[in-house]
Amino acid sequence: MEPTIGLALGSGGSRGFAHIGVLKVLAEEGIEIDYIAGSSMGALVGALFGAGHQAETLEKLALRFRRKYLLDFTVPKMGFIKGDKVKQLVGMLVEQKKLEELALPCAVIATDLLTGEKAVFRHGPVAAAVRASIAIPGIFIPETIGGRVFVDGGVVDRVPVEVVKEMGADIVVAVDVTSFNPQSDIGSIYDVIIQTMDIMEKEMVRYREIKADVMIRPPLSHIKPKQFANVQEIIETGEAEAKKFMPLLKEKIRIWKGRHHENRS
Repeated sequence: MEPTIGLALGSGGSRGFAHIGVLKVLAEEGIEIDYIAGSSMGALVGALFGAGHQAETLEKLALRFRRKYLLDFTVPKMGFIKGDKVKQLVGMLVEQKKLEELALPCAVIATDLLTGEKAVFRHGPVAAAVRASIAIPGIFIPETIGGRVFVDGGVVDRVPVEVVKEMGADIVVAVDVTSFNPQSDIGSIYDVIIQTMDIMEKEMVRYREIKADVMIRPPLSHIKPKQFANVQEIIETGEAEAKKFMPLLKEKIRIWKGRHHENRS
C-alpha cells in the first residue's frame, strides 16, 4: 500500500517557475503526485500539470515565455491588466477543460474580494479559475465568476497545504517560492503591492510550514516576482532545492508504509 502524495504550490510571480523544477525532480525520483493545489502562479503550474503537461513540457513552455503574451493593458479602474490573454492561453493549453475533467485532482485557490473568504475551485472551467487565482490586486482586473468577484489566491492562502490535505493526501509536499526581502528595491506599483503581500504573508506561511510534511523553499530572494528574464535559473534553483528534500520525503513515505503495515497485521 502506497501513501497518496499531495503537492501544494505557492504564489510568488515569476519565482513560481521554480515549481517546474520541483516537478522535474519528483518525476525523476519516481514519486507520483495524487493531488495538487495551487495559489496564483502555483495554480497556473498546477493546473497545466494536472491537465497532463509533464514537467519537461512545462519547462519548454516557460523558456519560451514572454510577458507580452499574457499582459493586455487597459485604462486603470480596477487594475492595469485585463487578463483576457492569459485566460485564453490557459484555456488553449488545457483544451478548454473543466477542473473535474483533469487527469489529476486539482484545486485552484482564489480570494472572494467582497467577503474576504477563501474560494477553492475544484469544478468549472480551468481557465476562469486560474485567471481568478492570478489576479494580483491592483494589477489585474478581478475575475467575476458566478456573480462573485475574485482576486489572487495568495491573499488568503499563499501555500495551500490544508486544501491538499482535505483532498485526501496522506503526505503533503509544499513549495513556498515567496522570499521577503527587506532590502528589495521598490520602483513601481507592482513592487509595492507584491512587497506588501509578502509582508502580510510572512508569518502565515511560517505557520503553514508546520502543517506540511515536507516544505521546499527555493532560495529566490534575489529574483523579483515580475522578473521573467531568469526562467532557466529559477527552474534550476527549484530543481536543486527539491533534490535536497528527496531523502526526507522518501523517509516520510517509508515511515507511513511501515505504520500502515503494522496496522494491518
